[in-house]
Amino acid sequence: MTLTFWGAAQTVTGSLHYLEVDGTRLFLDCGLYQGRRSESRERNEDWPCEPSTVDAVLLSHAHIDHAGLLPKLYRDGFRGTVYATHATRDLCAIMLRDSAYIQEKDADFFNRKIRRKGEEAVEPLYDQADAEGVMGLFHGVPYGKPFTVPGALEVVYRDAGHILGSASMTIDLPGGRRLGFTGDLGNPGRPILRDPVPLPPVDWLICESTYGGREHEPTDEAKERLAEIVTSTAEKGGRVVIPAFAIGRTQELVHNLDQLWNEDRIPHIPVFVDSPLAVNATAVFQTHPECYDADLLEYMLTDPNPFGFERLEYVREAERSKELNGLRVPFVVISASGMAEAGRILHHLRNTVEDDKNTVLIVGYQAEHTLGRRIVERRDEVKIFGRPHSLRARVEVMNTFSAHADELGLVNFVSALDRDRLQTVFLVHGDPERQAALTSALEDAGVSSVESPERGFSVTL
Repeated sequence: MTLTFWGAAQTVTGSLHYLEVDGTRLFLDCGLYQGRRSESRERNEDWPCEPSTVDAVLLSHAHIDHAGLLPKLYRDGFRGTVYATHATRDLCAIMLRDSAYIQEKDADFFNRKIRRKGEEAVEPLYDQADAEGVMGLFHGVPYGKPFTVPGALEVVYRDAGHILGSASMTIDLPGGRRLGFTGDLGNPGRPILRDPVPLPPVDWLICESTYGGREHEPTDEAKERLAEIVTSTAEKGGRVVIPAFAIGRTQELVHNLDQLWNEDRIPHIPVFVDSPLAVNATAVFQTHPECYDADLLEYMLTDPNPFGFERLEYVREAERSKELNGLRVPFVVISASGMAEAGRILHHLRNTVEDDKNTVLIVGYQAEHTLGRRIVERRDEVKIFGRPHSLRARVEVMNTFSAHADELGLVNFVSALDRDRLQTVFLVHGDPERQAALTSALEDAGVSSVESPERGFSVTL
């Protein structure tokens, strides 16, 4: 039995781990790597084995950095089964088509507007036909119920509390041994979703490490700070632009704004969710109340629509999106992508960052080499669509809205496992400095063996 770390190894994006058991080949996640264009292309074209020989993909959740390479896998010959929770399957049905559309449009925009003389044209990584093809391979499974995958391996998905439908998983291996994979763990105490469900004893654990060495702001302070940012920006006549993942982060922001609106704690200015994907994702959220936590179910007794209020507008049409940049009144716009690497958010940022009346609010982790990271670093100048723009807008970072557990949450999750049985924790989905910090914290908590494997590193289980 061999486990090879391929994606999200000493980096945050592109989750993909390759498990081979007695000839059965499984991928744990199949995520798109996001970063510098040339590096991203190279990584996203490279597989740890021939795609046609992969028997199944065990998918933890629908975020593009975990699911976004599935259409490429299909394009390159994969015809196995993709196992996912029912909510993840429904989200991927819209996420993967949207990702393919963005791939096509971004390639076209680059070739028409940015490509320098003599530079080769860019081809999309995959297209919408590939996205539709791979959706035909999905098989929905519930939380907590064992299911069997090729190789007669028993798998159980448990609620990871990260986004709608997100799952951690255990895989029972030959000889009574068990591999655990956290996927992305949620931040306990957040609204909408339940807290992560603990795992049973495992021999090895693949654990995310996004926020190693970091502590999130208290959840009860999130609404206060959000209200202050919106109010102070509106008083200056500016706009608040929020890059946010269309799934999870957007719905949580909207729900918080819904609460602030009902409590009359923000000015009555327009709020736009400018992302067809986020519009569709919110509809999926509304069809899966079985994933809601008790607090949201109680809230819905007095407000049956927790994702909508009077001045909130969901924007689908591109023409309406363009009109927003011509508005001369204060407003809030939430738009994908969460790391500001593609989509409509780029146009909003291009029309926002050079005016000090405006605020760019960052509400999630920004991977290295992304536009979002450069904004968080408050660089004097950032490139958008290949052209430099002065960064004069106010930049605010709120990790409270992160869908990831912080260091304490991760340590508590791992510490709850049977230490006598746990042989090694493999840290993935984190930058090296975050992994080093979490390694130290886990060792202080009594975890005996913690490793941060490089891309391509294999271990025999």
